[in-house]
Amino acid sequence: MSDEVQPGLVRVRFDLSYDGTAFHGWARQAAGERTVQAEVEEALRTVTRSGAAVYPLTVAGRTDAGVHARGQVAHVDLPAAVWAEHREKLLKRLAGRLPRDVRVWSAAEAAPGFDARFAALWRRYVYRVGDRPGGVDPLLRHHVLWHDWPLDVAVMDAAAKSLVGEHDFAAYAKKREGATTIREILDFGVRRTADGVVEIEVRADAFCHNQVRSMVGALLFVGDGHRGVDWPRAVLDAGVRDSAVHVVRPHGLTLEEVAYPDDALLAERQRVARAVRVR
Repeated sequence: MSDEVQPGLVRVRFDLSYDGTAFHGWARQAAGERTVQAEVEEALRTVTRSGAAVYPLTVAGRTDAGVHARGQVAHVDLPAAVWAEHREKLLKRLAGRLPRDVRVWSAAEAAPGFDARFAALWRRYVYRVGDRPGGVDPLLRHHVLWHDWPLDVAVMDAAAKSLVGEHDFAAYAKKREGATTIREILDFGVRRTADGVVEIEVRADAFCHNQVRSMVGALLFVGDGHRGVDWPRAVLDAGVRDSAVHVVRPHGLTLEEVAYPDDALLAERQRVARAVRVR
């Protein structure tokens, strides 16, 4: 079942970025904590002079508290009259209303069949770690985790490659009632940049809650020599949470990119993504 746009509404795609340091994640919270969704929805309500009306956003990836995004995507269904009136100046007005730790870079009418969440082909995350004895560059402290053991990037990369493919990631995920933990990792690798930061990059069709941060925790144990290169795959195959796998802190994680198929394939992609996977 696809997400149909109701008559009289226009689906608008937002491309946005944010520094997650001061946010309680993406999703609006009942207790009123500061979230990215709430900030953008309130800014949209204000600049479109919509009174009490709040137009809810649907996002490609619901990031946790402290997690950043460089290439987040969301959609909102606006009344056609509101979109027609504000479309030309919407970006500039949002820039003037939004706080500096969140920016909307693009607001455009979406193609038929577009859904920010279910039409996505894949999401790409990068987790950044520093292992210099002196710590992390103070200017990067909100985006890079300090690991106080030297890391062997080659063995971390080999361990990451062993997790590529479609698997049940129950051992690396926080189980949610009625949700599957089967995911397909398309690419997983580890590299060290010229300035010495270790970047752990993973691309998958979707991710379970805490999956990326749990897998990074396992790779760090491999990289610093506490576990062998085969251990992360052994944990995966066991299919149960291992107490030795730590969920690393959120601030090193950034959602870098979300990809979508050609417009003609959006509806089919939604159909596939909505189907519950079993093994």
